[in-house]
Amino acid sequence: MPKFLLFFVAILFVSCVNENISFDSVRERISINDSWSFYKYESAEITDDLIYDVRPEVVERNVVKDADSKPTEAISLEIKSKVLKPWILPTANDFINDPNKKYMRPEGNPGGDFPFVQTNFDDSSWEKVDLPHDWAIKEPFQTGWDSEVGGGMGRLPVNGVAWYRKKLDIPASDAGKSVFLDLDGTMSYAMVWCNGKLVGGWPYGYASWRLDLTSYLIPGGTNQLAIRLDNPNYSARWYPGGGIYRNVWLIKTNPVHVAQFGTYITTDNVSEDSATVSLEVNIDNDSKSDVKIEVSSEVYLLNDEGRKVGKPVSKFLPINTSVAAGKNSSVKSSVAIKNPKLWGPPPTQKPNLYMALTKVLQDGKQIDSYETRFGIRSLTFNADKGIFVNGERIQIKGVNNHHDLGALGAAFNTRAAERQLEILREMGCNAIRMSHNPPAPELLELTDKMGFLVMDEIFDSWERKKTPHDFHLIFQDWSEPDTRAFIRRDRNCPSVISWSFGNEVGEQYTGEAGAAVAHRLYDFVKEEDPTRPTILAMNFAKPFMELPVVPDMIGLNYQGEGIRQDPMFEGTDRIRTAPQYDAFHKKFPEKVIVSTETASAFSSRGIYLFPVTNALSAPVRNGSGGDSKIHQVSSYELHAVDFGSSADKVFKSVESHPFVAGEFVWTGWDYLGEPTPYYEARSSYTGIIDLAGFKKDRFYLYQSFWRPDFPMVHILPHWNWVNRIGKITPVHVFTSGDEVELFLNDKSLGKKKKAKYEYRLRWDDVVYELGKLKAVAYKNGKKWAQEEIKTTGDAALLIAEADRSEIKADGKDLSFVTVKIADENGLPIPDAENLIQFSIEGPGEIVATDNGNPADMRAFSSLERNAFSGLCLVIVKGKDGESGIIQLTMESEDIQQHNIQIQTK
Repeated sequence: MPKFLLFFVAILFVSCVNENISFDSVRERISINDSWSFYKYESAEITDDLIYDVRPEVVERNVVKDADSKPTEAISLEIKSKVLKPWILPTANDFINDPNKKYMRPEGNPGGDFPFVQTNFDDSSWEKVDLPHDWAIKEPFQTGWDSEVGGGMGRLPVNGVAWYRKKLDIPASDAGKSVFLDLDGTMSYAMVWCNGKLVGGWPYGYASWRLDLTSYLIPGGTNQLAIRLDNPNYSARWYPGGGIYRNVWLIKTNPVHVAQFGTYITTDNVSEDSATVSLEVNIDNDSKSDVKIEVSSEVYLLNDEGRKVGKPVSKFLPINTSVAAGKNSSVKSSVAIKNPKLWGPPPTQKPNLYMALTKVLQDGKQIDSYETRFGIRSLTFNADKGIFVNGERIQIKGVNNHHDLGALGAAFNTRAAERQLEILREMGCNAIRMSHNPPAPELLELTDKMGFLVMDEIFDSWERKKTPHDFHLIFQDWSEPDTRAFIRRDRNCPSVISWSFGNEVGEQYTGEAGAAVAHRLYDFVKEEDPTRPTILAMNFAKPFMELPVVPDMIGLNYQGEGIRQDPMFEGTDRIRTAPQYDAFHKKFPEKVIVSTETASAFSSRGIYLFPVTNALSAPVRNGSGGDSKIHQVSSYELHAVDFGSSADKVFKSVESHPFVAGEFVWTGWDYLGEPTPYYEARSSYTGIIDLAGFKKDRFYLYQSFWRPDFPMVHILPHWNWVNRIGKITPVHVFTSGDEVELFLNDKSLGKKKKAKYEYRLRWDDVVYELGKLKAVAYKNGKKWAQEEIKTTGDAALLIAEADRSEIKADGKDLSFVTVKIADENGLPIPDAENLIQFSIEGPGEIVATDNGNPADMRAFSSLERNAFSGLCLVIVKGKDGESGIIQLTMESEDIQQHNIQIQTK
């Protein structure tokens, strides 16, 4: 075999399972997000004794740690009190393959006598909330070094114990049906009681999971759900959120039905002429009798709105099978589709989607239907050339994103996630790494629809800990069910091209023992989906170590361009690594290499600090790119975390190693928590886009490189520097062109042309004077793009722009309104900090405000906020069922009031 062996050729795939009410209502999927009662204990010290398991005491409370700090061994604990873990573990049984390792539920009903689980408990004084719900996001930020929740987890009260209660009306007609509770994400250690009886639970906050409520419900009456969550402090390195922060569903089926995550579609022999689609359907029989059934499926093309188009494009032959009482059975079949519309990433391909409609019949009567969206595509992985989708090489131009949605917190909102992806797409991004946990299912629906490639990831830690209360506490019990459930849920998504089952895990340091843990997880992944390659994101493991042998691909965090190679780090005990692309390629010539994390560059939007470094990439220090007094980092985009690099340095490293399949930048958006280098702040500095969704200068640097055919030119810094008249004020220009001429007050400062591996043009000796800067870009000798910036006057106007002026009146759809401070001529003032007050009239409400400033500690729920670098954000939603005109009013002292209208329908 040649070293560029192609593996995983002609992998297909598929979109997320979508269970909807079928035409004859044999299956119902009902949202139960509305009208929950919520109560959170006032202090983490005041709680009940219904604990999942004991936890180690937190001795080391220092949260100011570099992200690449070495993980440490778990602490052994002795259980001295009654815990509920034995009653919760059986929830995992469907995702444990070895029958001898499945859990038996003990006798008894722990918590059954606790008031909050009782059907007659009066919760009328509790807060009324709709799901998804993040209990911390509207609260005040905690400040100071002695705060209960530190900067690492976002300085918001995510920790503690809380309860959710909801009544369910189950009609008498549901008698004999199977009824399930599906929870897409609960943060964390969830335990569920129904009518006073403990049903089960799931500790991992990012997992999607199901409980069978059938035997606990009383058809024809009112039923009571009670859900207890216990979110420990020191459990994450970023903001985890708290609460039932994703959607919750009630699923009703006949006793014989398609199982949870019950279909698996693959395709092969993919070409523009034909493709073979293979379908596996898993059937559960919850009845007490053996049954004979028929399973048939049809394939439909979906339009851009996700609706079926016309007649079936193909039909699977019906299959007859028997399913024993209380057992599961699967059927497999294949069909050819002629002239398939392939799924692929824009702009050169289109993300076409199909849907397989599966019907289950018993004695000729339909008893279940199930819809599976999928896409037909081929994937090829070439160790020398990279990743090919449908035969076309696609360079990974990706970003990492954490799960929070800025001022909305962890509570998932489809429109907010869509907005993130739209802005990333504008930049030229084509891939997302889900760092470092399973995403909301709806996020993958968006990546399927929009054509992003996805590296789907599940764990940030295994047996060794990064924080005292992270996943390592439950790894031994839950790593198999979490992994299998994760793969089964997402393996029908065409956007998912690889599985990442670990990020910078401590097992990098433990040789063969660590590799053994990796092999165990690898086997789980491959048993559930043998078609996609696996990957581990490694920031320490080297080619000669044991861990890189395990995954199918090599994932390098920062090692490609080298870690801490500056002389200032010599003699330190931190990770120091020479550039590793060539070394890994030589050691593993058959494995594709992807940079799973690059850059980790820092900047605060619109903040420029002097002097400006001459280096291509430099760490942040006071007086060199950073200011610890104001907690800001310069936007000249030349600085990074100690173990990282500037975008320019990464571009050169990737471009000079054409066998590297691409990169995932740390990060696409700023995120809550992990505010390196200033842990008294609330949010990160590494985003290309700030927390409010405003573009940093780095956005245009990436756009210039990732979209070489898009005419653009961008100047930095701004030109409001009254205190710098006569001083050297460097000017940098980003462009997709190859040459730029810079003008100051119409006087040419000369033309400069990019050299090889040069990604910005620098005029580092410009003497500041008030007026106008203009950059004219050329490409191949012809004018390509032009931009000019001016010194502005005093603040006089508020200018508001809504990303959408019409939204749905469903209580969920959002309009993101950008407010700019401008002078009398309408020029945005790039350094304005005016305080703005917001009010609203009509059928809507203000959800949150923000400005993208990582050091702004004003609560997101505040109706007033200072502009940051001239900008402010207001997030507005309509009231459910109330259409009409929303009027949003903005006011600021000595500035003309401004109104904007948003239509809800």
